[in-house]
Amino acid sequence: MPTILSLSQVGKTYATGHTALHGVTLDIQRGEIFALLGPNGAGKTTLISIICGIVRATSGRVVVAGHDIVRDYRAARSFIGLVPQELTTDAFETVWATVSFSRGLFGKPPDPTHIERVLKSLSLWDKKDSMLRTLSGGMKRRVMIAKALSHEPELLFLDEPTAGVDVALRRDMWALVRQLRETGVTVILTTHYIEEAEEMADRVGVITQGRLILVEDKAELMRKLGKKQLTLQLTAALAQLPVAMQGRGLELAAGGASLTYTYDTRGGDTGISALLADLAAAGVSYRDLQTSQSSLEDIFVSLVSGEKAVDPATEAVNPGARP
Repeated sequence: MPTILSLSQVGKTYATGHTALHGVTLDIQRGEIFALLGPNGAGKTTLISIICGIVRATSGRVVVAGHDIVRDYRAARSFIGLVPQELTTDAFETVWATVSFSRGLFGKPPDPTHIERVLKSLSLWDKKDSMLRTLSGGMKRRVMIAKALSHEPELLFLDEPTAGVDVALRRDMWALVRQLRETGVTVILTTHYIEEAEEMADRVGVITQGRLILVEDKAELMRKLGKKQLTLQLTAALAQLPVAMQGRGLELAAGGASLTYTYDTRGGDTGISALLADLAAAGVSYRDLQTSQSSLEDIFVSLVSGEKAVDPATEAVNPGARP
């Protein structure tokens, strides 16, 4: 897939001396959904602001669809739609007027058919003549997305798009993002809701303290870093593991009423069959068993807390940027 966005060693140091970004390098492919995850103050919004031309980088280069964001700002910016974190709307404008005006700001000719299509896709059509001050917070968030889509961008940034909205609206937005991807729009989102990234993203980037510490295909990330666990509900609680079962990666839990076994699914043999046979030979019986795998949230928390629970053979944590 061709690249629509290329970042090369992008850094930002403010006049106070605070460095918000440290040499971020990243390529985004056309048509993908990329989730940028990180704790508060990690540098997510600063990075988006640089790409959108709102903040000037101290170092490095940003290229959007072949256009340098500094040297060819107007052309580069025409490819970008931005839904910022803050709700900033003209309270006394109607929905139709504010979305149409946003299209005009990019030099696009009036296109009522396109505006109608955008408003209908966001369930805003019945609100088109309503003033923004009369809308709920969730509806205002939809209007912000409509404004960002008004000039038909090819690269859409969603900075915490579902902050403060209800579950139903969040689901609607997820569906819209998928529809946009199907039309060829590339979507980059930042979110505190890890389930959004797990639900939608093709690739995931993790940024912390201004450094992009990982960029990985979501499925591959889950495979490399997600722990798979087998939990056995024992027939009778154990005070301690039998000597023969010690050193096998087993842990007693729930006051000795269950056993957990963490294993690697990448190998041809997980060791489960042998483990169950050895447990039976040791006189340990169980009444139920189940398996579970780490969620993307578990992986994210592990990474940003510095625990980096990675098998060294995988080298999954990448301090560089190009996957």
